[in-house]
Amino acid sequence: MVKPVILTGIRSNAELTLGNYIGAMQPLAALQSKYAEQYQINMFVPDLHSFTTPIDHAILYQSTIRNLKYFIAGGLNINSDSTYIYRQSYISAHSELAWILSCFIYIGELSRMTQYKEKSQNKVSVSAGLFNYPVLMAADILLYGAKYIPVGEDQRQHLELARDCAIRMNNQFKQPLFIVPEIWEEQLKFTNSNQGLRIRSLKHPESKMSKSIIDPSGTILLTDTPAEGAKKILSATTDSLANIAYNYKNQPGISNLLQINSSLSGQPLNSLLELWQDKSSYGDLKKATADLVYKFLEDFQLKVSQVNEAELIESLETDERYIRDLANTKLAQVQQAIGLRQS
Repeated sequence: MVKPVILTGIRSNAELTLGNYIGAMQPLAALQSKYAEQYQINMFVPDLHSFTTPIDHAILYQSTIRNLKYFIAGGLNINSDSTYIYRQSYISAHSELAWILSCFIYIGELSRMTQYKEKSQNKVSVSAGLFNYPVLMAADILLYGAKYIPVGEDQRQHLELARDCAIRMNNQFKQPLFIVPEIWEEQLKFTNSNQGLRIRSLKHPESKMSKSIIDPSGTILLTDTPAEGAKKILSATTDSLANIAYNYKNQPGISNLLQINSSLSGQPLNSLLELWQDKSSYGDLKKATADLVYKFLEDFQLKVSQVNEAELIESLETDERYIRDLANTKLAQVQQAIGLRQS
C-alpha cells in the first residue's frame, strides 16, 4: 500500500443518535475531506462485534445498510478514490487473524480491559466474544497496517493492546510483520481531539447521549421526527443559575446545548459564547437550539431517503473485493512467519 491507512468503523446494530452524528459522522466527513489525498481511508462496519452483547439478529443485516446510509447522508463520500467501505464479516481474514493473535495475547491483558469489566458487571451470562472482542479489534487494525484509528477514550486500551501485540510478534519472528499504530497521544494530535467529543443526555447531562429504555427523552434519535427532536431540546435539563456559561462541571446541561448549537450551526464555540455568554434566558438558548435540531433532522432524513441502496451495495461489493485481496496478502505473510505456510 502506497498510502498510510486511517481506519475507522461504524456500528451496525444500534439506532444512531444526534450524539453519533456530531461525535462520529461530522468528524469522519471532515477527516476524509482533509486527508483523502494523503491517506487511504478504510471505513468498515464491524458487524462481527455486534453480537458480543445480545441483539436482535433478525434485523442485523438491514441495520448495517441503514447505518451506512446515515454516514453517507452525514457527508461521507463513498466515491472517493482513496476511501473504501466494507463489512468485517465479508472479509474472512479478520476472523482468521483474530485466532492467530489470540495465541499471542494473554488472558491477563484481556481481563484488565475496562470495557469488558463494565459490560459484564452484574450479568449472569457473559459471552466469550465480549472477552475476546479486543483481539478481533487488533486484527481489524493490523491487517491493513493502520497508523491512525480515530476512537474515543473508551477504546484506548484496545488500541494499546493492538500495539503491544504487533510489537510482540514483530520481535518474536524478527521481521516487520505488522505496522505498529501510533501511540495514543499521536492519535489525538492527528485527529485534533482532546479525547473525543461526547454529546450528553438531554435529561441526564452528566452521562453521554445513548439509546436507552431509561432515557428516551434525553436522546435524539436520527429517526425522530423534527418536531420530536425539537421538543426534547425544549425539555432539556438545565440548572437554576440563570447564567449561560460553557462549563461542563458546573453547568453540564447548558454546556451540552451550546455544544449541540455550535455543531449544527457550524459556528465556532468561541464565537457562539460571545453571543450567549452571561445571558440569563435559558429559554432563548433552548429555542435557538431546538430550531437547529428541527432543521437538521428535516434535511438529514431527506438525504437518507435519497441514498440509492442498489448503488451503495454495488460500491460495498466492489470495495470488498479490493480489501479482501489486501487482507489475504497480509494473512498469508503472517501464516508463513508462524509456520503454517511455506515461505
